[in-house]
Amino acid sequence: MKATIFSMMMMLFSASVLAQKPTIYHPEADAKTQIAAAVEKAGKTNKHVLLQIGGNWCSWCILFDRLVNGNDTLRTFRDSNYEMLHVNYSPENKNEDVLAGLDYPQRFGFPVFVILDGKGKRIHTQNSAYLEKGKGHDPAKVLEFFQQWAPASLNPASYAKK
Repeated sequence: MKATIFSMMMMLFSASVLAQKPTIYHPEADAKTQIAAAVEKAGKTNKHVLLQIGGNWCSWCILFDRLVNGNDTLRTFRDSNYEMLHVNYSPENKNEDVLAGLDYPQRFGFPVFVILDGKGKRIHTQNSAYLEKGKGHDPAKVLEFFQQWAPASLNPASYAKK
């Protein structure tokens, strides 16, 4: 009897843990300050800033985060070339002023990605629908997106005649 009760309690605990949504976005965060810090760090390390805008309510946002962090190639390339930051968009905090300053990327849906250079200039906004395949994101398309907007790809010296 004790074993049965213990088993049932463990099943309920496991189900409740699995049902909890991950917390990758923080509505209470000061996005403007965080972006400024990421830009400063990117400028010192010759990286760009990758903003992933969305919310914990967004299943596609969670799927993208899981894909990149669960794939060594994607995670390594991202971390080598970008300062990554999740910017919240939810009823608790839509970060309207920040998104207005980024030319309203929410018009593309969520997640949406904004790339800033090491000086804070917006250089690209990416509609995530173009990175999808089936019921998720295509690792090859995501890697291509990361590569196309990496600092080396936008460096004029990469294209100089030799």
